[in-house]
Amino acid sequence: MKKHLFTLIILGFISFQKSYAQGCVAIRSTGNACMLAHADSTQHKQWVLTTSARYFKSFRHFSGTHENEERLAQHTEVINHTASLDFNLTRILNDRWSIMIDLPVISNARSSLYEHGLINGTNKFNERHSTHSFGVGDLRIAAYHWLFDPRKSMRGNIQLGLGIKLPTGDYDYQDYWYNVGPDGGKELRTVDQSIQLGDGGTGFTVEANTYYNLTHNFGVYGNFYYLVNPREQNGVRTYRETLTPRLANEAIMSVPDQYMARGGFSYAVNSVTRGLSVAVGARLEGIPVHDIVGGSGDFRRPGYVWSIEPGINYSGQKFSFFVSVPVALSRNRTQSVTDKENSVKYNTFVRGDAAFADYSVNAGVSFKF
Repeated sequence: MKKHLFTLIILGFISFQKSYAQGCVAIRSTGNACMLAHADSTQHKQWVLTTSARYFKSFRHFSGTHENEERLAQHTEVINHTASLDFNLTRILNDRWSIMIDLPVISNARSSLYEHGLINGTNKFNERHSTHSFGVGDLRIAAYHWLFDPRKSMRGNIQLGLGIKLPTGDYDYQDYWYNVGPDGGKELRTVDQSIQLGDGGTGFTVEANTYYNLTHNFGVYGNFYYLVNPREQNGVRTYRETLTPRLANEAIMSVPDQYMARGGFSYAVNSVTRGLSVAVGARLEGIPVHDIVGGSGDFRRPGYVWSIEPGINYSGQKFSFFVSVPVALSRNRTQSVTDKENSVKYNTFVRGDAAFADYSVNAGVSFKF
């Protein structure tokens, strides 16, 4: 029964593989370990290796909850392609404790007009170009503990996690901007915050994972993740102040907090250890306007995405394969601290926009040994 219950809930934990927001609201790849669960309530030590991939394309621009549809009609939208491969190694110490180390490898491409020849709100060259970034992201290490004895708490449990995120990802990645040099040529500049590999901050993570089995093959699950980034800004120039003087207070990149919450229902199709499970739930992820610790100024694109997240998982004796596809239902680019400062300075309401995806695709495989 214990093994069957693990099969039932593993999708709830493991189908969430990346904490990337879908677009320019740049949530880094640091929330994936919300999926972690102990293996079959076993007493012996064990390793779990998880490799997962995620892809999305963001192109729909929002200011608040309003979609700026004219960007698509005028072909001025910013298009981000993000693909990542995540390597997660977990050491099961016993039936209550585990430790985890996680490292993503990320590939980004960003196509736009406004970064390549924009002057006073107009791109005089009307040329679309792309910038790219590739490399490792921010490393995270965390420890997890089940609050209740898995051998006694058969129907449900709560897992808590504490971790540290290290700034191993390049947060000053550079590529060529076109039509911006002294002679109108290309110039090596920092790529946009949304495709940087890291944020430049040492952060601390808090997690909670829970499940409850209503019947022998039907249950509910929930995950919560929050990254506290005490550093206010990382000193990296955005070049936004060169686009218009109104963006002078967005010249440096912020190091924002990030969060994720999700919950839903899972159903085990098979009533044996190895079998198929399906799940569906709601997922919220975003960047807050104000950080819990430290300042919140400089440049960030705060906002959040509500998604419906169906998923499927197949569990074997030593492996699991999983796929989930979060589909965006509501997207909101909220007003940042610098937006509010500009609203006062210019005596008019200011709120930037951000590009979001319609959906993302997550897939991976997990091995126990």
